[in-house]
Amino acid sequence: MKERIKSILSYSDMIGSLVKRDLRGKYKGSVLGFLWTFINPLCQMIVYTIVFSVVVRNNLDKFYVYMIVGMIPWLFFDMSLRQGAGSIRYQGDMIKKIYFPREVLPLSCVTSNFVNMLFCFIIVFAVLIISGIGFSPKALIFLPLVMGLEYLICLGFTLIVSAGTVYFKDLEHITTVVLMAWIYATPIMYSIDIIPQNIKWIFLANPMTAIIEAFHNILYWRIVPDLGDLLYAFVFGVVMVFVGEWIFAKLDDNFAEEL
Repeated sequence: MKERIKSILSYSDMIGSLVKRDLRGKYKGSVLGFLWTFINPLCQMIVYTIVFSVVVRNNLDKFYVYMIVGMIPWLFFDMSLRQGAGSIRYQGDMIKKIYFPREVLPLSCVTSNFVNMLFCFIIVFAVLIISGIGFSPKALIFLPLVMGLEYLICLGFTLIVSAGTVYFKDLEHITTVVLMAWIYATPIMYSIDIIPQNIKWIFLANPMTAIIEAFHNILYWRIVPDLGDLLYAFVFGVVMVFVGEWIFAKLDDNFAEEL
């Protein structure tokens, strides 16, 4: 494991190049180009805000702020797994022609989406200022930590689905379906407090609940995130990365043959 990590780190330039290529090519040829980075999440915010503040009533003040604070991190998680599931499968030519640690591909995919999320936080900060909610400097100190914890969780899951999809093509579609359901098991469009006590443990076991609640605490409620949530997210993230890398290492020897 230690040697594999050293090998991956030695290809940091390649990871950087792949991230730049992905960011440049994502909206290449479109009229609005990089502006789609902001337009896509904004359109989703508008739709969800209308549904959950008009059609399905809730008691959260300035619900659109609550929504966007949770949705931007979720989109990072969602897109990392969706794109990451095919990150090995669709690079068969590269894998067959040159040697490099195969982890570079899912790692660059997650990193690219992480950078995209950082750009999208321009919208979040703008909304916080315009809405009058503002910031708490004490709480804001924890924001980079929460982002880092989410990165670990995303990377762990992406390593698993990227390797698994090479052998089981349907896993890519299964991942998409699971994510469609997963968003409703995460307190993005509602408060965790409305969940009945007898099933609340299911929602709390969801690692993304801890992450999204931390973002809500920091940016919406303007309080220091729950240390229990941070510890759970940290442990879960570290375990997922190790498990993901172990599974990836077991499967990557035959990638070229399967592709």
